Amino acid sequence: MNACKLPIRRQKGVAAVEFALVLPFLLMLAVPVFDLARIVQGDMILTNLSREGANLASRSSQDPQTIMTALAMTTPPLDMANNGSMYISKIMGNGPGKSNVILEHYRWTKGAQQPSRVWTCNSWATDGSGKCSNIPSAGSAINDAMSNQLADGEVIYVVETLYRSTILFAGMNLGFGAKTPQLSGNLYAKTIF
Repeated sequence: MNACKLPIRRQKGVAAVEFALVLPFLLMLAVPVFDLARIVQGDMILTNLSREGANLASRSSQDPQTIMTALAMTTPPLDMANNGSMYISKIMGNGPGKSNVILEHYRWTKGAQQPSRVWTCNSWATDGSGKCSNIPSAGSAINDAMSNQLADGEVIYVVETLYRSTILFAGMNLGFGAKTPQLSGNLYAKTIF
């Protein structure tokens, strides 16, 4: 009943070698997840920022610059002053089947000045208000927010938030023909209120 016992070989360093072989694959999985988590967090912050901005713009009599500056202070870890933009637009409906008109359009003067997707302004006020100065007093036709859905005289506010995020590991060559995903760092959120 005595089974022949085989000698136990020394196994020192085997775990270290296995870890060294597996580490590149672990990094290949973990690195893009880190960037993706940062993108998702930034998108959630921008979405909440535009929602709160639309709420404040529609219910408050505060200056749009004051609203946007106060909102930007709530965005860490995002650096809105260097990489972000905000716009507040006031749009009025002309009834079914007619184009809505933009009445007012403001941009945050402290941001990165990325272009708005609601309205393209060619002339901004120089008084620090951030107001678009080339909108006629009766408004200018716009074919965007709630197009053909607003009643005659119905007013809505549209708040846009934009952020240019730095992707740390986009398209990084990991060897063996593998690359990390090419994620876009341009984030955008829009809320209509």
